[in-house]
Amino acid sequence: MGKYDFITAELADLKAQGLYNTIRTIESAVGAWTVVDGKRVLNMCSNNYLGFANDPRLVEAARQAVARYGVGPAAVRSIAGTMTLHVEFERKLAAFKGTEDAISLQSGFCANLSAIPTLMGAGHVLFTDELNHASIIDGCRLTKAERVIYPHRDVGALRRALAEHKAASRKLIVTDGVFSMDGDLAPLREIVAVAEEFDALVMVDDAHGEGVLGSHGRGIADHFGVQGRVDIEMGTLSKAFGVMGGYLAGRREIVEYLRQRARPFLFSSAATPADVAACTTAVEILEKSDEPVRMLWDNGRYLKGRLADLGFDIGHSETPITPVMLGEATTAWEFSRRLFAREVFAQAIVFPTVPKGKARLRVMVSAVHTKEDLDFAVDAFARVGRELAVI
Repeated sequence: MGKYDFITAELADLKAQGLYNTIRTIESAVGAWTVVDGKRVLNMCSNNYLGFANDPRLVEAARQAVARYGVGPAAVRSIAGTMTLHVEFERKLAAFKGTEDAISLQSGFCANLSAIPTLMGAGHVLFTDELNHASIIDGCRLTKAERVIYPHRDVGALRRALAEHKAASRKLIVTDGVFSMDGDLAPLREIVAVAEEFDALVMVDDAHGEGVLGSHGRGIADHFGVQGRVDIEMGTLSKAFGVMGGYLAGRREIVEYLRQRARPFLFSSAATPADVAACTTAVEILEKSDEPVRMLWDNGRYLKGRLADLGFDIGHSETPITPVMLGEATTAWEFSRRLFAREVFAQAIVFPTVPKGKARLRVMVSAVHTKEDLDFAVDAFARVGRELAVI
């Protein structure tokens, strides 16, 4: 028996269950229409909420940054990798978020791995929503803190758990702001209130709320009017901002402590000049105008209405994220393949990203989709839905 036989068997099992992920290749800039595997298709599954991934203003900012600073800092931030670009971006981001300070990281995943293990340790207690993102789960696993997993969005259960652990020297509630697979929101106003009652810290992962929720896309804390009451806001720069990276924003002493002790900040090279300059430009655009955010929400409402009218199960999303629920993984993959044949790109989402039996297509609109684009997508969904007897 060969030493790799177990891997071959696992891959065969994934294919048999319909869980094998066929990874497609992007061959152009990411926009409303994108070249995928040699075919021009309507892109309905990227996180390019505001269309910034190919925005000429961000492209030009990146080009100028490379011309001045080169392609990379060639060091970690804490030794020789902090450039004026990083300092300027963090200052502007904190001002945009309405927080005292901000720290930028290499990714949203790194941001969660920076904050949670740095702030929590043995003798402390973490309270985490059962549907939190994998990066939150991994951040919690890296600590020696006790973990309490509370039912999804259940503030009553959270309060009871906090009461049971009120003697803990340090308590942290961590939750996604927007739950990315279903598009529903954390009840952040209520979470903050119960945290204040039990003297717990609150951290919100705003990866899918940044650029989407709140005034000019400032995020979920702004959306619920709890700015200054959330201790740590985490976000990504790869979704609405269309670039790459992550950040943590909050009270000055928390951010400074993360600069001193967060391992991804200390031991992984700094973000590239091109990325940082493009992200700074994204913040500047949103400061000046909320038009991209309004266009995103208009498109989201339009698409949801059309798909619901056709009889699709689109769940209970409160954001432009539109899950088209299909149940079995094999159905979801076949639906995705048939859409692609009709020039619509929407990948299947199956276990382990979502529970077994809850496979879906997560349809993602963008501010740069036109109504004609959305009608084209709806027509393809209608045809495939009838072919597969989904509607």
